[in-house]
Amino acid sequence: MFIYNIKINGSKTFKNFFIGVVILVIMIVGIVSFRVFQGASNSPKVSSCLPQNKVTKLTTTNYSTILKTVHENIDDYVGIQINFIGYVYRVMDLTETQFVLARNMIVSSDFQSVVVGFLCEHENAKNFEDGSWVEITGKITKGNYHGDMPIVKVTEMKKVNKPNDEFVYPPDESYIPTSGVL
Repeated sequence: MFIYNIKINGSKTFKNFFIGVVILVIMIVGIVSFRVFQGASNSPKVSSCLPQNKVTKLTTTNYSTILKTVHENIDDYVGIQINFIGYVYRVMDLTETQFVLARNMIVSSDFQSVVVGFLCEHENAKNFEDGSWVEITGKITKGNYHGDMPIVKVTEMKKVNKPNDEFVYPPDESYIPTSGVL
């Protein structure tokens, strides 16, 4: 029978244990960081909401979702061409070439609504009176109106009749907020 006499040095054991735990934590942090950054580079672009190669038609069903997404991610949508119908809406501090191409968004079950829309610029904007329904085609740019704001540079603008579906609704269930603040 063999008898082993092992003498354990408490300070060396603690040092070795502590070094082992530190190495394990560093490895875990490294792996997690790698997966986070690798996943971020493989994730699809937010701008997949609007195709990059053609004119996107906004409808009453996708209007507010696209409006909100573009406002939250202006840089991702600069250069995208859109087409939609709305009415000319002006506030006092807009220039004569600016207007909001607006729609009324239903916000409650008793049909209370708020005005929502894209700020637009067109050299002949003054030829269209407030409340007139128009169809525009234009390119999204980044501008400044009380802070960063998407502005549609209108390339085509024509008067149309008021549509049957003049109201839009809040963003649908497919809308995924990209901001931590709601």
